Amino acid sequence: MAKQGAVWVLGTMSGTSLDGVDAATLRTDGHEILEFGPDAYRPYTAAEQATIRKAFGQWPGDPDVAAAAEVVETAHAEILARFSGAEMIGFHGQTLAHDPGHARTHQAGNGQLLAQALNLPVVWDFRSSDVQMGGQGAPLAPFFHFACAKYIHAPEPLAILNLGGVGNITWIDPSQPNPDTPGALLAFDTGPANAPVNDLMQIRLGLPQDESGALATTGRVDEKLVQAFLTQAYFHKIPPKSLDRNDFQPFFKKTHKLSNADAAATLTAIAAACVAKAAEHFPHPITRLLVAGGGRHNAAMMAQLTQRMNCTAEPIENAGLNGDMLEAQAFAYLAARVAFGLPTSCPSTTGVAAAVGGGQISRP
Repeated sequence: MAKQGAVWVLGTMSGTSLDGVDAATLRTDGHEILEFGPDAYRPYTAAEQATIRKAFGQWPGDPDVAAAAEVVETAHAEILARFSGAEMIGFHGQTLAHDPGHARTHQAGNGQLLAQALNLPVVWDFRSSDVQMGGQGAPLAPFFHFACAKYIHAPEPLAILNLGGVGNITWIDPSQPNPDTPGALLAFDTGPANAPVNDLMQIRLGLPQDESGALATTGRVDEKLVQAFLTQAYFHKIPPKSLDRNDFQPFFKKTHKLSNADAAATLTAIAAACVAKAAEHFPHPITRLLVAGGGRHNAAMMAQLTQRMNCTAEPIENAGLNGDMLEAQAFAYLAARVAFGLPTSCPSTTGVAAAVGGGQISRP
C-alpha cells in the first residue's frame, strides 16, 4: 500500500576506492525505508581511474579537476539513464579533497548538468552545508543506517561499518524515535580501509586490489607497525571526526621495507585495528557488527576484524541488506530528506553545531 508522501529516489555513489559508480533505487517518505528497488554498477576504466586519481587533493579550479569532473559526470549519466520510474536523483559526486578544518570539501561533478541530461530533479553537494556550520561533513550515511536498523527490526544497539577507501562506522540505538534524537547515533571515520591496500597493489603489482584478501592471507602482520599507527593523534580525538583518503600517506612509507604479502597483511590489519580502536568510543557495547563496502569481500580483513573486536564481523547481507549498494541507497534516502526539508546530519554524526539538512536541488 502506497504511503502518502513517499517517493522513488535513485541514488549514486562513487567512492574513494575508485572502482566505479553504484546506483540504487528505494522508496521512502524521508523517515522509513518502504521498499528497495533495482540497482546497477558501472565500473571505471583504468584510464578513467587514472584521470580521477590525478585530481585527488585538488580543489575547484585546480589543473586536473575539470577532466576528473567530466569523467564523473559522463559515467553517472550513462548509468542513471538505465533506470526508469525515479522521481528524483541523489548525486554524491566524487570526493577529491576534504578539509573540514577549513570548512571546505570538494566533490567533483555538477548536479545541474545531470538534471538537464536526465530531466529529473537532482539533489547534490550534500556535504558543504555541514562543514560550513562547523561539522566534519562526513560520514553522511548514518541517518540512513538508522533507517536500516529500523527496517531490519534490530532489537538492541549495533554498528554498521562501511569499508570503502576510508572506513566509517555508525553506532545505532534502534530504540530511539529519530536519528537526530540525542543518544540515537554516533558516527565517525575509523581510519584507512581499502585505499592503502589498493594503492599497494596498484604500485607494486599493477592490480586494482587484493582480490578476496588472497595476498594478505599469505603474509605476516608487522604488529609493531600496527600499534605504531594507532598512536597517531587522530585516534585520540573524540568523535565525531573524519578523514581524507590520503591523510596517512607519510606513515605508509614505513611498509616499503616489507614484502608484498607482508605489506598487504599489515595494511589490512591496520584497517581492522582502527575499527577496534573506534569501538572504544561506543556509548554501549554492541553484539552485532554488520560490514558493508568492498572490504567485506576481503577474507583477511574480515578475519582481522573478528580477531580484534569482541563480536563477529558479518557481511551486512546476513541482515538482508545490500552491502554493495548501501551508500548509493543512502544518498537516495538523503536526497528525499533534503527534498522534504529534514536534517541529514547532526552533532553526533558529524559534529555539526545543530541538526542540518545538506544538499542543493537542481531542476531540469
